[in-house]
Amino acid sequence: MDDIDDNRDEFGVEPICTTLQFAPSTCYAAKSRLPSARDLRDTVLLPVLMTLWVANYKVYGVRKTWKAMIRAGHDVGRDQVGRLMHELGIHGVAS
Repeated sequence: MDDIDDNRDEFGVEPICTTLQFAPSTCYAAKSRLPSARDLRDTVLLPVLMTLWVANYKVYGVRKTWKAMIRAGHDVGRDQVGRLMHELGIHGVAS
């Protein structure tokens, strides 16, 4: 959606949506939609995850970070931790 907003003045929303092969109403609906429960939860977990990763010397991978999140009292799945770590651009150190 950011690409559409960046180019809307030059090309217009409808031609861009036609080129991308989806209805303009889809674009407008996405902009007016409230954030999902997953998005809201992610905004809470991202800083916690970064804090735990830094506190563990920036060496923990997904599995150990997930375990640290569980110990810290967060009900989070391993795959979710992996997705959030990827989003933050952080990773573990292989020995």
